[in-house]
Amino acid sequence: MIRKASLTALVAVSLLGAINGFAVAQPVSGGLCRPVQERTAEIGCWILGHISVGQFTTPAAAWYLHTFKDRASAEANKGPRGIVIEAFSKVWLFTAEETGWRGPGGGELHLAIGPLPVASATDYSAQFMEAVFIPGMASAAHVHSGPEAFYTLEGETCLETPAGVQVSQGGGPPVIIPDGPMHLTATGTALRRGFVLILHRTGQPATTRIHDWVPKQLCKARSP
Repeated sequence: MIRKASLTALVAVSLLGAINGFAVAQPVSGGLCRPVQERTAEIGCWILGHISVGQFTTPAAAWYLHTFKDRASAEANKGPRGIVIEAFSKVWLFTAEETGWRGPGGGELHLAIGPLPVASATDYSAQFMEAVFIPGMASAAHVHSGPEAFYTLEGETCLETPAGVQVSQGGGPPVIIPDGPMHLTATGTALRRGFVLILHRTGQPATTRIHDWVPKQLCKARSP
């Protein structure tokens, strides 16, 4: 019993250290998430792909999420603004396109997320990420050089901005943040799994940590 209790305590301390490390020990130049090539565990925020999408002809873009039966089919239907992702036991085609885009020739449309406000005569790049958070894990306060959208497949996400709090639950409506500072926390009691798109201005960092805005920890009440 003593050995079992000691082992349990050790695991808890190690997990707490990992959570705290994720919250504060992230590379500034690469953003708050890390390249998927550096992944050694499921938990964390991982950059799955980064593509240039150029300029949009309308003031609003959208993120289209299609699923395919296999990678070859998805690759065959990928356009210049699309990227094929394998995550959460599915093959996905993510596309950053104009609103009203008719979509690829195959696959199944899982969701269209928009509108994402964009500026005219401005080149954009799309950074796609996968985030798996233990309840209570949080990002550092940060900003993006363009709109962000995140879609929670499982669990619950609480986002604090100077305007207040937005909550996204698994399978529910996505959250779109046009601009400004933000602080994200996995809340509820279940593991949070989801996708993220940052549609940022080409040549500018997708994500920048900030220190001139301190969140009020409004999501803390929803944390375990």
